This record gives sequence, structure tokens and C-alpha cells, in this order.
Amino acid sequence: MTDQPAADEALLGPAEIRELAAGLDIRPTKQWGQNFVIDKGTVRKIVRLAGVGADDVVVEVGPGLGSLTLALLPQVRQVVAVEIDRRLAEQLPKTVETMAPAVLDRLRVVQQDALTVTELPDPQPTALVANLPYNVSVPVVLSMLQRFPSIEKVLVMVQLEVAERLAAGPGSKVYGVPSVKAAWYADVRLADKVGRNVFWPAPNVDSGLVSMVRREPPRTDVPAAQVFACVDAAFAQRRKTLRAALAGWAGSPAAAEEALVRAGIDPTLRGERLSVHDFAALAAARAAPSNA
Repeated sequence: MTDQPAADEALLGPAEIRELAAGLDIRPTKQWGQNFVIDKGTVRKIVRLAGVGADDVVVEVGPGLGSLTLALLPQVRQVVAVEIDRRLAEQLPKTVETMAPAVLDRLRVVQQDALTVTELPDPQPTALVANLPYNVSVPVVLSMLQRFPSIEKVLVMVQLEVAERLAAGPGSKVYGVPSVKAAWYADVRLADKVGRNVFWPAPNVDSGLVSMVRREPPRTDVPAAQVFACVDAAFAQRRKTLRAALAGWAGSPAAAEEALVRAGIDPTLRGERLSVHDFAALAAARAAPSNA
């Protein structure tokens, strides 16, 4: 492993980031939610909190100009960088070759939209570590966990509000669809908060680091898609009782109540009171043959 002082020499600072962006005529766009990390301490923190090591294959979504990539490469077996912007995808290997040539062979670049990528080069990723564009952060995390079961751990930087939603538990004011779906795949926690001044350009919101460790789903007798359909329905009308909110999903209010009772759930509760285990039990109860 490269020690920290040596690794620090290969990290990008504010001047290098701006120079690279100017050379590529790149202006960060809101369309792709681009905010480049310019703080070396932040990328070191992300790598440390990710808990990745020499055996890990990391998929990094939206590597941008390479701030986090350069911090990851000396520490892991391989980094698979998924970048939608062609100019950034083509520049990344050149930046690594210039700043850290000894680890260039550990980099693979996939120029594709992370929301549509279905295959990654072998070896398959064991971790997702990324500074995610705010506008697609939740879909990216959930789709990566769904499509690549080899991913065992996640450390992503997202908008703080999104981070808090992902890590929220039942009963919390910010508990909702992302919270439940993330909990289907993993144990989720808010690992740290990040200020605005570590980015260029500085966003108008704070960020958060979300840690996820994959575990077995709550149940194996009901597909995730069925559980997620139930979750979506419950939170689409979150002020209504579950009996009313799930009427469309179940076929009628009576059918919703029957499924809720069979799952051992009070039909007068609202969706924010249910855990992922409750939603899984409810989906299973709805799918099971009725005794009526």
C-alpha cells in the first residue's frame, strides 16, 4: 500500500481541478449535477470510511476529473470508473498516467450512463464508492445494488437531505421510499457530514456520506419488485391510512385490509410506521392464496 504522504502527491487540489477543467473546456453542469471535489482531505476521508482494501474492486460512478479516483487507486485492486461525459471519460486515464502512473493498470473506464449500465468488466465490483450527482443519487445506488449483487459495501457522498432519508428509520419525519428500498439491500447509516467548500463549484446545500453494508434481504419468498410496489403505493398517499393508501395496490380497500391483517399490521397505521420487514411481510401476504 502507498502511505499517505506519497499518496498525497498524486491528489488533485483546487488549482489542478480548475486547470483540467479549463483544458477540457468543461463547465460543471446542473444537468448532470456536477460538483468536483477540490479538497484532498475529503477524498482521503471517503476512502477511509469506505473500508476498502487491496482485494476490493471499486465501481466509482461519476469520477469527474479524478479527485476520488486518484485517492482510491493506490488502496484497491481495481477501480471501474463509470462516466457519462465522453470528455471526462477520455481524460481520466491521462490524468492518472500523469499523476500516478504506477497504478494506471488498476483503472478501467466505462463511458456509459450509470443508470443503464448492466455489465461491468471482470472482476466484478465488491464496493461502490462515489461522489454522486445529486439529481440521480438514489436511483444510482439502488440500481447498482440490484444489478450487481457482488457489491458488498457502499460509501457515497450525496446531498445531506438525501443521505438522511436513506439512513432514516421508521417513524422519522424523513423516512420514506428511499429509506425502505435501501434497507432491503443493506444496513444503512449516515457516516459523516460534509460542508460546501470542498466542492467546485460550491453547491447551495451540504452533503452527507452514506455507508451501506449489504445483507440478506428480509425475505426470500417474495421478489423485491413486489415489495417495492407495495412501498411505492404506501408512500404515494402517505397521509392516508394503509387500508386506503394500498387500495389500488391490493385491488380494493377490503383486499388491502385483508393483506394487512394477515401480515399482522394494523390497517389504520400509515406507511412511515412500517419497517422493511413489515413491507416484505405485507407483500408476501398479498401474494399468498386467500383462505376465503
